[in-house]
Amino acid sequence: MALSFCGNDRGSNAYSVDKGVLDNGCFVDALNLVPHVFLLFITFPILFIGWGSQSSKVQIHHNTWLHFPGHNLRWILTFTLLFVHVCEIAEGIVSNTQMESNHLHLFLPALMGFIAATTSVVYYHNIETANFPKLLLALFIYWILAFITKMIKLWKFAEASLGVQYLRFCITALLVVLYGLLMAVEINVIRVRKYVFFANPQRVKPPEDLQDLGVRFLQPFVNLLSKATYWWMNPLIIGAHKRPIELKKIGKLPIAMRALTNYIRLKDSYDEQRQKTEDPEKSPSIWKSMYRAFGGPILLSSTFRYMADLLGFAGPLCISGIVEHLHNSTEIDRTNKTANMTFGVFFMSSTELLKNTSVLAVLLFLALVLQRTFLQASYYVTIETGINLRGALLAMIYNKILRLSTSNMSMGEMTLGQINNLVAIETNQLMWFLFLCPNLWAMPVQIIMGVILLYYLLGDSALIGAGVILLLAPVQYLIATKLADTQKSTLDYSTDRLKKTTEILKGIKLLKLYAWENIFCDRVEETRGKELTSLKTFALYTSMSIFMNAAIPIAAVLATFVTHAYIEEVRLSPAKAFASLALFHILVTPLFLLSTVVRFAVKALVSVQKLSEFLQSDEIGDDSWRNGEMYMSLEVGKKYKYHGDTKAINRKGRYRMDNYEQPMRRQLRPTETEDVAVQVNDGFFTWGSNLSTLTDINIRIPTGQLTMIVGQVGCGKSSLLLAMLGEMQTISGKVYWSKLPDYEILFDGSISKNRYSVAYAAQKSWLLNATVEENITFGSPFNKQRYKAVIDACSLQPDIDLLPFGDQTEIGERGINLSGGQRQRICVARALYQNTNIVFLDDPFSALDIHLSDHLMQEGILKFLQDDKRTLVLVTHKLQYLIHADWIIAMKDGSVLREGTLKDIQTHDVELYEHWKTLMNRQDQELEKETEMESQTTLERKTLRRAFYSREAKNQIDDEDEEEEVEEDDDDNMSTTTSRRSKIQWKMCCRYLSSGGFLMVFLMVSSKLAKHSVMVAIDYWLAAWTSSNPHNQSLADPFLNATNYTQNDDTQIAQHRSYVPVFIILCGAAIALCLITSLTVEFLGVAAATNLHHNLLNKIIHAPIRFFDVTPLGQILNRFSADTNIIDQHIPPTLESLTRSTLLCLSAIGVIAFVTPAFLIALVPLAVAFYFIQKYFRVASKDLQDLDDSTQLPLLCHFSETAEGLTTIRAFRHEARFKQRMLELTDTNNTAYLFLSAANRWLEVRTDYLGAVIVLTAAVAAIWSTSQSGLVGLGLTYALTVTNYLNWVVRNLADLEVQMAAVKKVNSFLSTESENYEGSMDVSQVPEDWPQHGEIKIHDLCVRYDTMLKPVLKHVNAHINPGQKVGICGRTGSGKSSLSLAFFNMVDVFEGKIVIDGIDICKLPLQTLRSRLSIILQDPVLFSGSIRLNLDPERTCTDDRLWEALEIAQLKNIVKALPGGLDAVVTEGGENFSVGQRQLFCLARAFVRKSSILIMDEATASIDMATENILQKVVMTAFADRTVVTIAHRVHTILTADLVIVMKRGSIMEYGKPEILMEQEDGLFASFVKADM
Repeated sequence: MALSFCGNDRGSNAYSVDKGVLDNGCFVDALNLVPHVFLLFITFPILFIGWGSQSSKVQIHHNTWLHFPGHNLRWILTFTLLFVHVCEIAEGIVSNTQMESNHLHLFLPALMGFIAATTSVVYYHNIETANFPKLLLALFIYWILAFITKMIKLWKFAEASLGVQYLRFCITALLVVLYGLLMAVEINVIRVRKYVFFANPQRVKPPEDLQDLGVRFLQPFVNLLSKATYWWMNPLIIGAHKRPIELKKIGKLPIAMRALTNYIRLKDSYDEQRQKTEDPEKSPSIWKSMYRAFGGPILLSSTFRYMADLLGFAGPLCISGIVEHLHNSTEIDRTNKTANMTFGVFFMSSTELLKNTSVLAVLLFLALVLQRTFLQASYYVTIETGINLRGALLAMIYNKILRLSTSNMSMGEMTLGQINNLVAIETNQLMWFLFLCPNLWAMPVQIIMGVILLYYLLGDSALIGAGVILLLAPVQYLIATKLADTQKSTLDYSTDRLKKTTEILKGIKLLKLYAWENIFCDRVEETRGKELTSLKTFALYTSMSIFMNAAIPIAAVLATFVTHAYIEEVRLSPAKAFASLALFHILVTPLFLLSTVVRFAVKALVSVQKLSEFLQSDEIGDDSWRNGEMYMSLEVGKKYKYHGDTKAINRKGRYRMDNYEQPMRRQLRPTETEDVAVQVNDGFFTWGSNLSTLTDINIRIPTGQLTMIVGQVGCGKSSLLLAMLGEMQTISGKVYWSKLPDYEILFDGSISKNRYSVAYAAQKSWLLNATVEENITFGSPFNKQRYKAVIDACSLQPDIDLLPFGDQTEIGERGINLSGGQRQRICVARALYQNTNIVFLDDPFSALDIHLSDHLMQEGILKFLQDDKRTLVLVTHKLQYLIHADWIIAMKDGSVLREGTLKDIQTHDVELYEHWKTLMNRQDQELEKETEMESQTTLERKTLRRAFYSREAKNQIDDEDEEEEVEEDDDDNMSTTTSRRSKIQWKMCCRYLSSGGFLMVFLMVSSKLAKHSVMVAIDYWLAAWTSSNPHNQSLADPFLNATNYTQNDDTQIAQHRSYVPVFIILCGAAIALCLITSLTVEFLGVAAATNLHHNLLNKIIHAPIRFFDVTPLGQILNRFSADTNIIDQHIPPTLESLTRSTLLCLSAIGVIAFVTPAFLIALVPLAVAFYFIQKYFRVASKDLQDLDDSTQLPLLCHFSETAEGLTTIRAFRHEARFKQRMLELTDTNNTAYLFLSAANRWLEVRTDYLGAVIVLTAAVAAIWSTSQSGLVGLGLTYALTVTNYLNWVVRNLADLEVQMAAVKKVNSFLSTESENYEGSMDVSQVPEDWPQHGEIKIHDLCVRYDTMLKPVLKHVNAHINPGQKVGICGRTGSGKSSLSLAFFNMVDVFEGKIVIDGIDICKLPLQTLRSRLSIILQDPVLFSGSIRLNLDPERTCTDDRLWEALEIAQLKNIVKALPGGLDAVVTEGGENFSVGQRQLFCLARAFVRKSSILIMDEATASIDMATENILQKVVMTAFADRTVVTIAHRVHTILTADLVIVMKRGSIMEYGKPEILMEQEDGLFASFVKADM
């Protein structure tokens, strides 16, 4: 009867109850079984029935995500209960080994208790999910029974005077407490939910978020276990493998995390701060308000962090315990055994259990699991808080932007760049600081604890090791700050480089035509050189930081153990050695991170400084009518709210007034007359400096009539409009807006004309990143008829037809680039479409040609607006429209010159009227000259058409599009998509490494391998050294020998110290290798970056012009900005980290397998699990990363858009709509980011648990094996490090995969064809002064843009004599411009030839050909730099020559006046000169190059009369002896030419002198000229 329940010892009658039933220990234990069995019997049937019915509805519906009161507490208690049960089982089993026969009652009840506790929590979870609290009664009864039975046992123990020194007493007492607490939790549920003894149980609704099915982020709603392990993410992450994660899949944010909620929290505490500070100068502290709003979660996170850190120290202690007790016999001296027998069983003292190695192994496992769970929980809480904070800050910044005073923007106090930085950089800095801030106070504690434990293990020598670490920490900090500085300078250089690259790409056509591409390419390369120098410094510092990180622990270990060998008398035991080794490993991480955290804290301080400056900056005056009555009654507010979130309003009505409303305009005094819409009295307005821009303004704008404001450039016309809109600062005077008719004051949003907003079209057109339709309707309801009318009035239909998706095409910064005229017409259309009473148009004709202007004036302004009786204010330069005006305001130098009707002015101010008349005549002449030939508009349409036509033809090039198409096609074909999405691009990795050079790759690989081998060698040597046996005996039992070892034997000490030199040498080697590896990896990265960028730039600059028509500019720029940045800065550290963590894991597994080969068996299932985890995670992570990136861009764009279009948004009064949009975009981006970080937690929890299992298996294998204790310590120490590095392997793999995409994109551009620069002739064969005469023979010329496209010129023949002035004309698309490009060999000439002065141009090297001809393009292009650079970048001409050219182009005086003369600054795109002046610069540029052939692709459409006359004169005089080919868009410019070529559909129709051609009545040329007259 070996297994009897009560044992079968000799001489004891286990079953006797002589002393009373309860005094038999065995009976009490049996009694303890009852409740457990009871619970199992009751719950199993219920669970089975429940599960059976549940399997049908697999997806648990959201309405079940309810938590009963005390939910979290119950889970925590249950887990504690399970842990105590495990201890009880362990204690029972260990005590059982001390008995003569097996006593099952020692551990069987405990085992049953464990099962019952597990069941109770499963049962509870199912009841909670089904929301059926009545069934909780079963649990209630169980807790009561268990409590009673345990109480009896405890009472009996106390009677027998067994106290705390015995373990079983402690366990029983703990169980009593736990059961009591659980009972209390259960009573609380009954109290709150009233489900049992009460008549009316409480009805419960699920949380608000879950009533709305859009919320997919379940972290706040799932049970505690699922929260801790992110179990609810499984379907999402595993599903990602089959089908990519889209925005729909991640749903909406829970209400508590939405930007609005958090904004209100932050704003509350910010305003409180504001009220507290008495003096208004002092800004409220953002730190305090952040703490008030988000302090709680941070404290919670820090608590988790402390728990995790303390549990972290359990690892080393357990290791030392296991190694120490490994070979101690478990036989305990039995002398005092009888003393420990009570109730006939053995009682263990509390400390003895901890000497059992198996128990220690299990404890180690549990401690690791718990530590990792706490750590991840801490990370998660901080990240969630960080995201909340970011949402709140963004909303705050946005609200501020909407109230910024315009003068701030225009005076340059607040640039767009600063605002973008606030949004993109500062908020993220603060968010990151929040992520890291628990480290600030957790790390010092961790370090101090670590040092204390080391001291306890090793004595004084530990302090030396810690000292080494502490001394080197400031060095780390220094390196970290240096890194930040270098990064800043790198950033400056790369911005500079990007600016230059953008300019090159925008002006690429000009550069190619002038053969200047290499000069400008060198400018970029020069900046890139500086950037690379800075990158090299960056790489150096990074590698130093990595090196320090790796070398510090080695140095510390070296110092500690060597001093220990020489100072201490006692030999080092393996237990202590490996425990301290593990402790050093733990200490390194906080020390390394501390420098980073401190750096982030410093950055955060700067960010907060910037933020508070921004929040304190000037706002638009509240007293102006613009913000209307701020304090409307709440009732109005509710009626008049923007459809947002009702709950938020009613709760927080007062904010809504301030921020989420469009306030009404102030009512006016009754004295004003009704027929005036706006009136200004004695207005003095300024843009912020004390000088007033507008002085003494007295004007009135009549209701329902057309008012025109005219005057010279810069006399303050636009400022007047803005002053009326309240955008300027008022020095004195008042602006009155007319009162509303009473019936319209009851505003309910549905009245036809929204009286509160002004439809305003600014001079500088402003588009949203949205479809054409959204840009025009601008948030108003869509009305088809009205929309159509507006589009016709602005003649947008032809342009819309050209766009790829009609009016659903995205335009704006990231959409398709429209030309100026098209943008302007869309803005005017927006103003017309809006249903407002007042319309302000600021110079709507500036970018339009004459036909469009007329059409817009007639159809749009006169018909459309006048029919509606809307009040219209129009600023214009086109005086011929004055006859239409009902009221005219003439301005001069910031004050009003005259106001009245045209008749008034005619009678009262004859002089002004005459002046206007002469100007009008000039404009009328221009009108007559304008022809149907080719206006600017048709030209814009042409470029647009060319772009699209070419794009469709060339889509094959575009690597990215192709990839996306693949993805959409095989939607259901799972296997192919999966394989495409889950493979890391090994090809790209090879491509990247080979760019770095083979020597570096070889160096990197060999040094990495060497370094890790040496690291293992160090630890192995340590194991051999500590287990070494002084008496040269067999190493069977070093411990017993160690105890008999007498200290005074010098030889032994000497022998003990003989291990030191090797140890020192190994450590030195390891430190050296650390340095080498960190350097090689970083410099490999720099080399690769250098090569890739250089090749990319050269490829793109030498690509044929066709490539630029086909590829969107944004896409090319992305390669140079984002992708280059990733290659420069992100790939090297990822690569380093990946190789390091992989090798660490591999070496650890190798060591464990070497120590205990049995471990390899357990490794197989672990490896499989790991493979699947990383496989699923990488795919999901990539998708979420993409979502995060793609949702971030619209958010940043929305901010910069808002800042640019402030005046428009405020004039329209659309602030509320834009805020709503901003909140939506922020929430979307935050959702993606939240899911990304939750996925990271998902991964880390799983890899950490795997790591814990590895430690457990290694420990168990070691306990059962018979290996040397030193080696066991080695194995366990290594197993502990694996847990840290497993998740890094996966995360780095995932990152590398995302980053390699950049290499792939760059690589796809490297395969573009270059132009053929060589030519078949040698440069030496071309005469120096070719072309001497400028004779051109065109022979049977056929030209096409691309081999895949139809020819644009077919069999053209012509002969041009030296010095002739030739005009080429024809309708749009007739091939005129293509002919001009053919002279420069820019297009594919596939038949025929052009011979200039006896040389076939196709044979010439391109550089030679293009540098000998000159051209003036349609669009004037200027580069940033000096005027000299723009005229003569090769620096070949003298100053006199340049001045001469400027004089000819009538620019001499302008340039002379500039500071620096020829070296005066030209801003980006030549923005500091007018369009006309830019065109003249281009003329001067053509003149500087003394070539005998000039081609003018002239666009006089963008030029005023005066400039055009200059151009004509110059061509006649300065270019008298040169051959000039003019491509005419207006026929009148070529009536004086020597020869006219009329083209149609790519071939020449007519050819001859203009006089002769005009005589042919039915000829094309004659018809063109007729259309002109």
